[in-house]
Amino acid sequence: MKKLLYLALAAMAIGPAQAKVSLPSFFASNMVMQQQTDVNLWGKATPKSTVTVSPSWDGKKYTATAAADSTWRVSMPTPEAGGPYTISITDKDSKLELENVLLGEVWFCAGQSNMEMPMRGFDRQPLQGGNDVIAKAKSSTPVRMFIADSKDGRWVRQFSKQPKDDLQGEWLTNEPVNVAETSATAYYFARYIQDVLDVPVGIMIVSLGGSMIEPWISREELSKFSNVDFSILDNDEPIKVQQTTPCILYNAKVNPIIGYTIRGMLWYQGESNRDNAEIYDDLMASMVKDYRSRWGQGDFPFYFVEIAPFNYEGPDKFSGALLREAQMRATKKIPNCGMISTLDGGHPVFIHPVDKATVGQRLAWLALGDTYGQKGFGYKSPEYDSMEIAEGKIYINVKNAARGLCPMWTSLEGFEIAGQDGEYHPAFAEIETKTCRLAVSSPDVPEPKNVRYAFKNMTTASVYNVHGLPLHPFRTDNQPLK
Repeated sequence: MKKLLYLALAAMAIGPAQAKVSLPSFFASNMVMQQQTDVNLWGKATPKSTVTVSPSWDGKKYTATAAADSTWRVSMPTPEAGGPYTISITDKDSKLELENVLLGEVWFCAGQSNMEMPMRGFDRQPLQGGNDVIAKAKSSTPVRMFIADSKDGRWVRQFSKQPKDDLQGEWLTNEPVNVAETSATAYYFARYIQDVLDVPVGIMIVSLGGSMIEPWISREELSKFSNVDFSILDNDEPIKVQQTTPCILYNAKVNPIIGYTIRGMLWYQGESNRDNAEIYDDLMASMVKDYRSRWGQGDFPFYFVEIAPFNYEGPDKFSGALLREAQMRATKKIPNCGMISTLDGGHPVFIHPVDKATVGQRLAWLALGDTYGQKGFGYKSPEYDSMEIAEGKIYINVKNAARGLCPMWTSLEGFEIAGQDGEYHPAFAEIETKTCRLAVSSPDVPEPKNVRYAFKNMTTASVYNVHGLPLHPFRTDNQPLK
Protein backbone atom coordinates (compact mmCIF):
# COMPACT_ATOMS: atom_id res chain seq x y z
CA MET A 1 0.00 0.00 0.00
CA LYS A 2 2.86 2.37 0.90
CA LYS A 3 4.55 1.51 -2.39
CA LEU A 4 1.44 2.42 -4.38
CA LEU A 5 1.13 5.74 -2.52
CA TYR A 6 4.78 6.50 -3.21
CA LEU A 7 4.33 5.85 -6.95
CA ALA A 8 1.26 8.10 -7.09
CA LEU A 9 3.07 10.97 -5.35
CA ALA A 10 6.04 10.55 -7.65
CA ALA A 11 3.80 10.81 -10.70
CA MET A 12 2.25 14.01 -9.35
CA ALA A 13 5.69 15.48 -8.77
CA ILE A 14 6.73 14.79 -12.35
CA GLY A 15 3.63 16.66 -13.60
CA PRO A 16 1.13 15.99 -16.39
CA ALA A 17 2.17 14.17 -19.55
CA GLN A 18 3.28 16.32 -22.46
CA ALA A 19 0.40 17.11 -24.81
CA LYS A 20 0.86 16.27 -28.46
CA VAL A 21 0.28 18.95 -31.04
CA SER A 22 -3.31 18.66 -32.30
CA LEU A 23 -5.68 20.33 -34.75
CA PRO A 24 -9.45 20.77 -34.96
CA SER A 25 -11.24 18.48 -37.41
CA PHE A 26 -11.36 20.97 -40.29
CA PHE A 27 -7.56 21.28 -40.53
CA ALA A 28 -6.89 17.94 -42.12
CA SER A 29 -5.63 16.12 -45.19
CA ASN A 30 -7.71 16.76 -48.35
CA MET A 31 -8.74 20.25 -47.23
CA VAL A 32 -8.92 23.33 -49.43
CA MET A 33 -7.43 26.58 -48.14
CA GLN A 34 -8.19 30.01 -49.57
CA GLN A 35 -5.78 31.11 -52.28
CA GLN A 36 -3.90 34.43 -52.50
CA THR A 37 -4.47 35.67 -48.98
CA ASP A 38 -3.31 35.12 -45.41
CA VAL A 39 -4.86 31.92 -44.05
CA ASN A 40 -5.24 31.00 -40.39
CA LEU A 41 -4.29 27.67 -38.84
CA TRP A 42 -4.56 26.84 -35.16
CA GLY A 43 -4.63 24.04 -32.63
CA LYS A 44 -3.30 22.88 -29.27
CA ALA A 45 0.12 21.82 -27.96
CA THR A 46 2.14 21.66 -24.74
CA PRO A 47 1.91 25.06 -23.00
CA LYS A 48 4.87 27.33 -23.77
CA SER A 49 6.16 24.98 -26.48
CA THR A 50 7.08 26.31 -29.91
CA VAL A 51 4.92 25.08 -32.77
CA THR A 52 6.32 25.20 -36.29
CA VAL A 53 4.11 25.10 -39.39
CA SER A 54 5.80 24.33 -42.72
CA PRO A 55 3.66 24.45 -45.90
CA SER A 56 5.23 22.97 -49.01
CA TRP A 57 3.97 25.74 -51.29
CA ASP A 58 6.69 28.14 -50.10
CA GLY A 59 9.02 25.99 -47.99
CA LYS A 60 9.00 28.54 -45.18
CA LYS A 61 8.47 28.00 -41.48
CA TYR A 62 5.87 29.83 -39.41
CA THR A 63 6.07 29.59 -35.63
CA ALA A 64 3.84 30.23 -32.63
CA THR A 65 4.17 29.67 -28.90
CA ALA A 66 1.43 27.65 -27.23
CA ALA A 67 -0.32 29.69 -24.56
CA ALA A 68 -1.00 28.56 -21.00
CA ASP A 69 -4.30 27.04 -22.15
CA SER A 70 -2.43 25.04 -24.85
CA THR A 71 -3.80 27.06 -27.79
CA TRP A 72 -1.67 28.41 -30.62
CA ARG A 73 -2.35 30.11 -33.96
CA VAL A 74 -0.38 31.05 -37.05
CA SER A 75 -1.18 33.04 -40.15
CA MET A 76 0.60 32.36 -43.41
CA PRO A 77 0.34 33.69 -46.98
CA THR A 78 -0.93 31.51 -49.81
CA PRO A 79 -0.06 31.79 -53.50
CA GLU A 80 -2.48 31.35 -56.40
CA ALA A 81 -4.58 28.22 -56.68
CA GLY A 82 -2.82 24.90 -56.97
CA GLY A 83 -1.65 21.74 -55.26
CA PRO A 84 -1.60 19.16 -53.92
CA TYR A 85 0.62 20.38 -51.08
CA THR A 86 1.65 19.13 -47.68
CA ILE A 87 1.70 21.01 -44.37
CA SER A 88 3.89 19.85 -41.48
CA ILE A 89 3.03 20.90 -37.92
CA THR A 90 5.61 20.09 -35.24
CA ASP A 91 6.56 20.84 -31.68
CA LYS A 92 9.43 19.35 -29.69
CA ASP A 93 7.47 16.19 -28.90
CA SER A 94 5.30 15.41 -31.92
CA LYS A 95 4.61 15.96 -35.60
CA LEU A 96 1.52 16.08 -37.83
CA GLU A 97 1.59 15.84 -41.62
CA LEU A 98 -1.37 17.07 -43.67
CA GLU A 99 -1.43 15.72 -47.21
CA ASN A 100 -3.28 16.38 -50.45
CA VAL A 101 -4.00 20.00 -49.49
CA LEU A 102 -5.28 22.27 -52.27
CA LEU A 103 -5.36 26.05 -52.57
CA GLY A 104 -8.44 27.56 -54.20
CA GLU A 105 -11.82 29.05 -53.27
CA VAL A 106 -13.52 28.21 -49.96
CA TRP A 107 -17.22 28.80 -49.22
CA PHE A 108 -19.04 28.26 -45.92
CA CYS A 109 -22.57 26.85 -46.44
CA ALA A 110 -25.30 26.72 -43.79
CA GLY A 111 -29.06 26.44 -43.33
CA GLN A 112 -31.95 24.06 -42.84
CA SER A 113 -33.22 21.05 -44.80
CA ASN A 114 -32.92 22.56 -48.27
CA MET A 115 -29.23 23.13 -47.60
CA GLU A 116 -28.98 19.75 -45.88
CA MET A 117 -30.66 17.76 -48.70
CA PRO A 118 -27.88 15.53 -50.03
CA MET A 119 -27.24 14.65 -53.65
CA ARG A 120 -28.74 11.19 -53.01
CA GLY A 121 -31.98 12.89 -51.88
CA PHE A 122 -33.95 12.24 -48.73
CA ASP A 123 -35.84 9.01 -48.14
CA ARG A 124 -38.94 9.02 -50.38
CA GLN A 125 -37.85 12.44 -51.71
CA PRO A 126 -35.59 12.03 -54.75
CA LEU A 127 -33.42 14.72 -56.26
CA GLN A 128 -33.69 15.48 -59.95
CA GLY A 129 -30.54 14.30 -61.73
CA GLY A 130 -28.72 13.46 -58.52
CA ASN A 131 -27.96 9.84 -59.34
CA ASP A 132 -26.28 10.85 -62.59
CA VAL A 133 -24.09 13.44 -60.86
CA ILE A 134 -23.06 10.93 -58.19
CA ALA A 135 -22.13 8.26 -60.73
CA LYS A 136 -19.98 10.68 -62.75
CA ALA A 137 -18.04 12.11 -59.81
CA LYS A 138 -14.27 11.78 -60.25
CA SER A 139 -11.62 12.20 -57.59
CA SER A 140 -9.51 14.12 -60.13
CA THR A 141 -12.06 16.96 -60.08
CA PRO A 142 -10.69 19.40 -57.48
CA VAL A 143 -13.85 19.86 -55.42
CA ARG A 144 -13.59 18.98 -51.74
CA MET A 145 -16.33 18.88 -49.11
CA PHE A 146 -16.09 19.32 -45.35
CA ILE A 147 -19.24 17.62 -44.08
CA ALA A 148 -20.36 17.96 -40.47
CA ASP A 149 -23.91 16.63 -40.80
CA SER A 150 -23.46 13.00 -41.81
CA LYS A 151 -20.95 10.17 -41.83
CA ASP A 152 -21.11 6.89 -43.72
CA GLY A 153 -24.74 7.56 -44.62
CA ARG A 154 -25.84 8.31 -41.06
CA TRP A 155 -26.90 11.73 -39.82
CA VAL A 156 -24.66 13.42 -37.26
CA ARG A 157 -26.56 15.83 -35.02
CA GLN A 158 -24.40 18.35 -33.18
CA PHE A 159 -25.58 21.05 -30.79
CA SER A 160 -24.27 22.64 -27.61
CA LYS A 161 -25.39 25.00 -24.86
CA GLN A 162 -21.94 26.59 -24.78
CA PRO A 163 -19.60 27.60 -27.62
CA LYS A 164 -17.28 24.79 -28.70
CA ASP A 165 -13.86 24.94 -30.32
CA ASP A 166 -14.17 21.80 -32.46
CA LEU A 167 -16.82 19.72 -34.17
CA GLN A 168 -17.21 16.36 -35.84
CA GLY A 169 -16.54 16.44 -39.55
CA GLU A 170 -14.06 15.55 -42.25
CA TRP A 171 -12.79 16.72 -45.62
CA LEU A 172 -13.85 14.38 -48.43
CA THR A 173 -12.66 14.05 -52.00
CA ASN A 174 -14.86 14.14 -55.09
CA GLU A 175 -15.87 10.48 -55.32
CA PRO A 176 -19.38 9.01 -55.75
CA VAL A 177 -19.72 7.71 -52.20
CA ASN A 178 -18.81 11.15 -50.84
CA VAL A 179 -20.79 13.26 -53.31
CA ALA A 180 -23.89 11.23 -52.43
CA GLU A 181 -23.76 12.59 -48.87
CA THR A 182 -22.98 16.20 -49.84
CA SER A 183 -25.49 19.06 -49.83
CA ALA A 184 -26.79 19.18 -53.41
CA THR A 185 -27.15 22.96 -53.37
CA ALA A 186 -23.60 23.50 -52.13
CA TYR A 187 -22.17 20.86 -54.45
CA TYR A 188 -23.83 22.21 -57.60
CA PHE A 189 -22.51 25.66 -56.65
CA ALA A 190 -18.99 24.33 -56.11
CA ARG A 191 -18.90 22.35 -59.34
CA TYR A 192 -20.06 25.36 -61.36
CA ILE A 193 -17.52 27.71 -59.76
CA GLN A 194 -14.75 25.15 -60.22
CA ASP A 195 -15.62 24.62 -63.87
CA VAL A 196 -15.67 28.34 -64.68
CA LEU A 197 -12.68 29.51 -62.63
CA ASP A 198 -10.66 26.32 -63.19
CA VAL A 199 -9.40 26.30 -59.59
CA PRO A 200 -10.00 23.96 -56.64
CA VAL A 201 -13.14 24.70 -54.62
CA GLY A 202 -13.85 23.72 -51.03
CA ILE A 203 -17.28 23.82 -49.40
CA MET A 204 -17.75 23.62 -45.62
CA ILE A 205 -21.31 22.52 -44.87
CA VAL A 206 -23.27 22.73 -41.61
CA SER A 207 -27.05 22.38 -41.51
CA LEU A 208 -30.07 21.04 -39.68
CA GLY A 209 -33.45 20.34 -41.22
CA GLY A 210 -36.32 22.36 -39.77
CA SER A 211 -34.05 24.77 -37.92
CA MET A 212 -35.06 28.34 -37.24
CA ILE A 213 -32.50 31.11 -37.60
CA GLU A 214 -32.28 31.72 -33.82
CA PRO A 215 -30.23 28.56 -33.13
CA TRP A 216 -27.67 29.81 -35.67
CA ILE A 217 -27.04 33.12 -33.87
CA SER A 218 -24.60 33.69 -31.02
CA ARG A 219 -25.98 34.44 -27.57
CA GLU A 220 -24.30 37.84 -27.50
CA GLU A 221 -25.99 38.86 -30.75
CA LEU A 222 -29.37 37.26 -30.07
CA SER A 223 -29.52 39.03 -26.69
CA LYS A 224 -30.20 42.23 -28.62
CA PHE A 225 -33.67 40.88 -29.42
CA SER A 226 -36.39 40.92 -26.78
CA ASN A 227 -38.47 37.95 -25.69
CA VAL A 228 -35.75 35.36 -26.32
CA ASP A 229 -35.67 32.79 -23.51
CA PHE A 230 -32.09 31.73 -22.80
CA SER A 231 -32.85 29.83 -19.59
CA ILE A 232 -32.30 26.42 -21.19
CA LEU A 233 -28.68 27.40 -21.84
CA ASP A 234 -28.05 27.99 -18.13
CA ASN A 235 -29.56 24.88 -16.58
CA ASP A 236 -29.00 21.13 -16.70
CA GLU A 237 -32.17 20.33 -18.62
CA PRO A 238 -31.57 18.36 -21.85
CA ILE A 239 -32.20 20.01 -25.21
CA LYS A 240 -35.49 18.64 -26.47
CA VAL A 241 -35.87 20.45 -29.80
CA GLN A 242 -32.64 21.30 -31.57
CA GLN A 243 -34.40 23.21 -34.33
CA THR A 244 -35.80 25.95 -32.07
CA THR A 245 -33.42 26.26 -29.11
CA PRO A 246 -31.49 29.53 -29.40
CA CYS A 247 -27.74 29.56 -30.07
CA ILE A 248 -27.07 25.82 -29.89
CA LEU A 249 -26.24 25.35 -33.59
CA TYR A 250 -24.04 28.41 -33.62
CA ASN A 251 -22.21 27.08 -30.56
CA ALA A 252 -21.65 23.61 -31.98
CA LYS A 253 -21.22 24.12 -35.71
CA VAL A 254 -20.32 27.74 -36.45
CA ASN A 255 -18.18 28.94 -33.55
CA PRO A 256 -15.52 26.23 -34.10
CA ILE A 257 -15.07 27.15 -37.78
CA ILE A 258 -14.95 30.94 -37.33
CA GLY A 259 -11.52 32.08 -38.41
CA TYR A 260 -11.04 29.44 -41.10
CA THR A 261 -10.24 31.70 -44.05
CA ILE A 262 -13.11 31.70 -46.55
CA ARG A 263 -14.16 33.58 -49.66
CA GLY A 264 -17.82 33.88 -48.70
CA MET A 265 -20.98 32.26 -47.35
CA LEU A 266 -24.12 30.60 -48.73
CA TRP A 267 -27.35 30.49 -46.68
CA TYR A 268 -30.51 28.49 -47.43
CA GLN A 269 -33.04 28.83 -44.61
CA GLY A 270 -36.27 30.58 -43.74
CA GLU A 271 -39.24 28.21 -43.87
CA SER A 272 -39.21 27.66 -40.11
CA ASN A 273 -39.34 31.40 -39.34
CA ARG A 274 -42.63 32.08 -41.08
CA ASP A 275 -44.33 32.72 -37.74
CA ASN A 276 -42.03 35.64 -36.93
CA ALA A 277 -41.38 36.87 -40.46
CA GLU A 278 -41.83 40.47 -39.27
CA ILE A 279 -38.39 40.37 -37.62
CA TYR A 280 -36.66 37.79 -39.82
CA ASP A 281 -34.83 40.43 -41.86
CA ASP A 282 -33.40 41.96 -38.68
CA LEU A 283 -32.41 38.54 -37.35
CA MET A 284 -30.61 37.67 -40.57
CA ALA A 285 -28.88 41.04 -40.78
CA SER A 286 -27.73 40.66 -37.16
CA MET A 287 -26.46 37.15 -37.78
CA VAL A 288 -24.44 38.18 -40.82
CA LYS A 289 -22.98 41.25 -39.10
CA ASP A 290 -21.95 39.12 -36.13
CA TYR A 291 -20.37 36.40 -38.28
CA ARG A 292 -18.41 38.95 -40.29
CA SER A 293 -17.19 40.69 -37.15
CA ARG A 294 -16.01 37.44 -35.59
CA TRP A 295 -14.40 36.16 -38.78
CA GLY A 296 -12.41 39.36 -39.16
CA GLN A 297 -12.48 39.28 -42.97
CA GLY A 298 -14.58 42.38 -43.55
CA ASP A 299 -17.91 42.18 -45.37
CA PHE A 300 -17.33 38.86 -47.12
CA PRO A 301 -19.99 37.91 -49.71
CA PHE A 302 -23.25 36.51 -48.35
CA TYR A 303 -25.59 34.89 -50.87
CA PHE A 304 -28.87 33.22 -49.98
CA VAL A 305 -31.92 31.51 -51.44
CA GLU A 306 -35.46 32.88 -51.46
CA ILE A 307 -37.77 30.15 -50.14
CA ALA A 308 -39.82 28.43 -52.80
CA PRO A 309 -43.63 28.36 -53.05
CA PHE A 310 -45.34 25.67 -50.95
CA ASN A 311 -48.83 25.15 -49.52
CA TYR A 312 -47.81 25.64 -45.86
CA GLU A 313 -51.05 26.36 -43.94
CA GLY A 314 -52.93 26.80 -47.24
CA PRO A 315 -52.03 27.71 -50.83
CA ASP A 316 -53.84 31.06 -50.70
CA LYS A 317 -52.51 32.05 -47.27
CA PHE A 318 -49.55 34.36 -46.77
CA SER A 319 -46.94 33.10 -44.28
CA GLY A 320 -44.55 32.04 -47.05
CA ALA A 321 -45.14 35.26 -48.96
CA LEU A 322 -44.37 37.31 -45.86
CA LEU A 323 -41.14 35.41 -45.27
CA ARG A 324 -40.07 36.00 -48.88
CA GLU A 325 -40.89 39.68 -48.37
CA ALA A 326 -38.68 39.72 -45.25
CA GLN A 327 -35.87 38.10 -47.22
CA MET A 328 -36.11 40.90 -49.77
CA ARG A 329 -35.95 43.48 -46.98
CA ALA A 330 -32.81 41.75 -45.73
CA THR A 331 -31.07 42.41 -49.03
CA LYS A 332 -31.39 46.14 -48.28
CA LYS A 333 -29.90 45.75 -44.79
CA ILE A 334 -26.93 43.46 -45.47
CA PRO A 335 -23.99 44.90 -47.41
CA ASN A 336 -22.40 42.77 -50.14
CA CYS A 337 -25.22 40.25 -50.28
CA GLY A 338 -27.51 38.81 -52.89
CA MET A 339 -30.62 36.62 -53.09
CA ILE A 340 -31.59 34.20 -55.83
CA SER A 341 -35.21 33.40 -56.60
CA THR A 342 -36.78 29.93 -56.66
CA LEU A 343 -40.25 31.25 -57.46
CA ASP A 344 -40.35 28.96 -60.50
CA GLY A 345 -39.26 25.89 -58.52
CA GLY A 346 -41.95 25.37 -55.91
CA HIS A 347 -44.41 22.51 -55.43
CA PRO A 348 -47.65 22.44 -53.40
CA VAL A 349 -46.74 19.37 -51.32
CA PHE A 350 -42.95 18.95 -51.65
CA ILE A 351 -41.17 21.53 -49.52
CA HIS A 352 -37.78 20.48 -50.94
CA PRO A 353 -37.48 21.62 -54.58
CA VAL A 354 -36.09 18.67 -56.56
CA ASP A 355 -34.17 20.88 -58.99
CA LYS A 356 -31.18 21.85 -56.86
CA ALA A 357 -29.01 22.20 -59.97
CA THR A 358 -30.78 25.45 -60.85
CA VAL A 359 -30.43 26.69 -57.27
CA GLY A 360 -26.69 26.00 -57.26
CA GLN A 361 -26.27 27.50 -60.71
CA ARG A 362 -28.05 30.73 -59.77
CA LEU A 363 -25.94 31.05 -56.61
CA ALA A 364 -22.84 30.48 -58.73
CA TRP A 365 -23.93 33.18 -61.18
CA LEU A 366 -24.26 35.63 -58.29
CA ALA A 367 -20.79 34.78 -57.03
CA LEU A 368 -19.23 34.86 -60.48
CA GLY A 369 -20.77 38.26 -61.19
CA ASP A 370 -20.44 40.06 -57.88
CA THR A 371 -17.48 38.34 -56.19
CA TYR A 372 -15.31 37.28 -59.12
CA GLY A 373 -16.14 40.13 -61.50
CA GLN A 374 -17.14 37.98 -64.46
CA LYS A 375 -19.15 39.81 -67.16
CA GLY A 376 -21.34 39.09 -70.15
CA PHE A 377 -24.17 37.19 -68.47
CA GLY A 378 -27.14 38.00 -66.23
CA TYR A 379 -27.07 36.96 -62.60
CA LYS A 380 -29.66 39.01 -60.73
CA SER A 381 -33.41 38.49 -60.77
CA PRO A 382 -35.67 41.40 -61.63
CA GLU A 383 -37.19 43.12 -58.62
CA TYR A 384 -39.81 45.77 -58.00
CA ASP A 385 -38.54 49.35 -58.22
CA SER A 386 -41.44 51.80 -58.48
CA MET A 387 -44.99 52.29 -59.75
CA GLU A 388 -47.05 54.88 -61.62
CA ILE A 389 -50.82 55.19 -61.78
CA ALA A 390 -52.43 56.50 -64.96
CA GLU A 391 -55.69 56.03 -66.85
CA GLY A 392 -57.00 53.25 -64.64
CA LYS A 393 -53.80 51.21 -64.75
CA ILE A 394 -50.79 50.71 -62.50
CA TYR A 395 -47.46 50.60 -64.28
CA ILE A 396 -44.65 48.72 -62.56
CA ASN A 397 -40.98 49.52 -63.13
CA VAL A 398 -38.37 46.91 -62.22
CA LYS A 399 -34.62 46.68 -61.72
CA ASN A 400 -32.23 44.09 -63.18
CA ALA A 401 -34.01 43.89 -66.52
CA ALA A 402 -31.99 46.21 -68.75
CA ARG A 403 -33.00 44.30 -71.87
CA GLY A 404 -36.63 44.02 -70.89
CA LEU A 405 -39.01 41.49 -69.41
CA CYS A 406 -40.66 38.48 -70.97
CA PRO A 407 -42.81 36.82 -72.15
CA MET A 408 -44.09 39.59 -74.39
CA TRP A 409 -47.51 39.81 -76.03
CA THR A 410 -49.31 37.60 -73.56
CA SER A 411 -51.27 37.94 -70.33
CA LEU A 412 -49.36 37.22 -67.13
CA GLU A 413 -50.52 35.25 -64.11
CA GLY A 414 -50.24 35.97 -60.42
CA PHE A 415 -51.15 39.68 -60.39
CA GLU A 416 -53.78 41.26 -58.15
CA ILE A 417 -54.90 44.86 -57.91
CA ALA A 418 -56.68 46.88 -55.21
CA GLY A 419 -58.38 50.24 -54.96
CA GLN A 420 -58.88 52.59 -52.04
CA ASP A 421 -60.85 49.96 -50.11
CA GLY A 422 -57.85 47.63 -50.04
CA GLU A 423 -59.77 44.69 -51.51
CA TYR A 424 -57.63 42.77 -54.00
CA HIS A 425 -59.01 41.38 -57.26
CA PRO A 426 -57.43 39.21 -59.94
CA ALA A 427 -55.79 41.50 -62.47
CA PHE A 428 -54.88 41.52 -66.13
CA ALA A 429 -51.18 42.16 -66.60
CA GLU A 430 -48.94 42.43 -69.62
CA ILE A 431 -45.60 43.87 -70.64
CA GLU A 432 -45.79 47.08 -72.64
CA THR A 433 -44.10 46.72 -76.00
CA LYS A 434 -42.42 50.13 -76.05
CA THR A 435 -41.41 50.61 -72.41
CA CYS A 436 -41.29 47.01 -71.13
CA ARG A 437 -43.12 48.21 -68.04
CA LEU A 438 -45.69 45.92 -66.47
CA ALA A 439 -49.20 47.28 -67.03
CA VAL A 440 -51.76 45.99 -64.51
CA SER A 441 -55.50 46.62 -64.50
CA SER A 442 -58.94 45.22 -63.74
CA PRO A 443 -62.45 46.33 -64.75
CA ASP A 444 -63.44 45.71 -61.12
CA VAL A 445 -60.99 48.36 -59.90
CA PRO A 446 -61.43 51.53 -61.98
CA GLU A 447 -59.30 53.62 -59.59
CA PRO A 448 -56.40 51.36 -58.62
CA LYS A 449 -54.04 52.09 -55.77
CA ASN A 450 -51.86 48.99 -55.20
CA VAL A 451 -50.61 45.83 -56.89
CA ARG A 452 -49.20 42.56 -55.67
CA TYR A 453 -47.53 39.78 -57.61
CA ALA A 454 -47.09 36.12 -56.64
CA PHE A 455 -47.94 37.08 -53.08
CA LYS A 456 -49.31 33.79 -51.77
CA ASN A 457 -47.89 30.66 -50.21
CA MET A 458 -48.28 28.58 -53.35
CA THR A 459 -47.67 30.50 -56.53
CA THR A 460 -45.44 30.38 -59.57
CA ALA A 461 -43.40 32.71 -61.71
CA SER A 462 -44.87 34.23 -64.86
CA VAL A 463 -42.41 37.09 -65.48
CA TYR A 464 -38.70 36.77 -66.28
CA ASN A 465 -35.84 38.84 -67.59
CA VAL A 466 -34.17 37.76 -70.82
CA HIS A 467 -31.64 35.68 -68.85
CA GLY A 468 -34.43 33.42 -67.58
CA LEU A 469 -34.38 34.72 -64.01
CA PRO A 470 -37.82 35.14 -62.42
CA LEU A 471 -39.19 38.41 -61.08
CA HIS A 472 -39.15 38.44 -57.29
CA PRO A 473 -42.64 38.56 -55.71
CA PHE A 474 -43.72 41.95 -54.38
CA ARG A 475 -46.55 44.11 -53.14
CA THR A 476 -46.80 47.89 -53.27
CA ASP A 477 -48.54 48.30 -49.91
CA ASN A 478 -47.84 47.04 -46.40
CA GLN A 479 -51.38 46.74 -45.11
CA PRO A 480 -52.48 43.79 -42.92
CA LEU A 481 -53.37 40.82 -45.09
CA LYS A 482 -56.90 39.50 -45.21
